[in-house]
Amino acid sequence: MLKAIAEHNKVGREEFLETYHFGKARSYVLVYNGQEYDSKAIAGVAHKWDQGRALAPGEFSGGRDHAAAWLKRLGFQVKAVQNPDWARDEVILACDLVMTNGWRGLDAQDSRVIKLSAMLQLLPIHSDSDRNETFRNPNGVARKTFDIATRHPDYRGKPTKGGALDVEVLHEFLARPDEMTEVARLIRAGISSGDLQDLAQADDDELDDDFSAPEGRLLLRRHRARERNKGLRKKKIESVLRKGRALACEACGFDFEKVYGERGTGYVECHHVVPLHEAGEGKTKLSDLALICANCHRMIHRRAPWPTPGELRADIEARREARLHEAVVIGEQRSKAAVASAELKG
Repeated sequence: MLKAIAEHNKVGREEFLETYHFGKARSYVLVYNGQEYDSKAIAGVAHKWDQGRALAPGEFSGGRDHAAAWLKRLGFQVKAVQNPDWARDEVILACDLVMTNGWRGLDAQDSRVIKLSAMLQLLPIHSDSDRNETFRNPNGVARKTFDIATRHPDYRGKPTKGGALDVEVLHEFLARPDEMTEVARLIRAGISSGDLQDLAQADDDELDDDFSAPEGRLLLRRHRARERNKGLRKKKIESVLRKGRALACEACGFDFEKVYGERGTGYVECHHVVPLHEAGEGKTKLSDLALICANCHRMIHRRAPWPTPGELRADIEARREARLHEAVVIGEQRSKAAVASAELKG
């Protein structure tokens, strides 16, 4: 890397990029001795000094999980060129502010915007390397309030740029104002107390695009942390067994022990049924928990709004009945066809 940087400094940026056919960095830059470098180009050319040839631009990505990650693992400082897109949690907080302001945008000098800017900079959603010096500053927060305000149904002017998430969250506030206001309050309270910041971000790697929650990622982390509370899970299982019930999925009826024998004995996953905005900071009761299989657990979390295990069970049973009815109809049709064929032959 240092040899690639030295070559860059010797020939200059333009010649360096042109020689190796790289474009200017669009996502991340390498910061070394106070100077910024095109991170992908440096990483690609560094390959020449280690493996005998430079990597072509099309052979790898310069994104967070590739060139930027390589540089960070080697101890180099990497900085985002542009700030990351707004996450749902951030838009929820901004929308809550716009609603309290009568669905009007706010100026960057407004004390409420300055306060929200400071709060957004504390949210443990975006890594430091994904932020630049203007990350969620008052100017950016003020623009976001206008993005939301100008998408309100009663606004008659030309809307600002904004995005689909702004519109989505706005309509959720219009449809469920009390619920979404409580969500915003819980996020603020969790950050102020340090509760949400202390939750492991590693869980985010497991919660891919198929996992969603209307309340946002931070409260989803809290939800998952409660589901993984070994003590509560053990007490819930003991409660079910004391009542003489099997450890079967409350949604589909799957029983791990019946299918896997001794390997599946005592195993079942635990799901926190109470919606995140209702669960709040209170203690979790056993009645708030449901025992379900891994498949149903993932299906519940896959799309918001989340169904309860009972709702998912009703859907599963309805589909089973529909398939059974379809099988009966097909069987009757085949029987009629066989009778008609026999009559023709006769």
